[in-house]
Amino acid sequence: MKKLILTLTVFSSAIFFAQKSENYVEISYNSICCGTPSSTPVMSYINGFQCKKKTLEVYRQSRLGREGEYKLFVGIDDLSKRKKAKFIKGLEATVDSQNKSRNENSDGIVSFDSRKVVTKEKLNTLNNLTIYKKENLK
Repeated sequence: MKKLILTLTVFSSAIFFAQKSENYVEISYNSICCGTPSSTPVMSYINGFQCKKKTLEVYRQSRLGREGEYKLFVGIDDLSKRKKAKFIKGLEATVDSQNKSRNENSDGIVSFDSRKVVTKEKLNTLNNLTIYKKENLK
């Protein structure tokens, strides 16, 4: 009986804590000549936007080019329709602000298209994909 309860507890906690998002927005970090821009402004926005009880899933796909190009994928399914619209609008503003403050001759560019949504199926086929660690959010 104890083994059955233990087994049920393990499986139910695994299901409860499993990543649940099916749709992700994509943010690309591209280089022009001297490396990619920092993800700090975008991650600071994401960290500030997160609800107290729920955290947004963030995945990083690295090694996409010679100068360290990478992409971030942010799960948006946990957000209500209104919060999702607010999140996308704020993310667009953050990316625009970062691109406007860069040195156009040497700094890379951040690309974000709010209409482009990547599904979990597509995400599972990508190489070099890792969970963005909480230490990186600070």
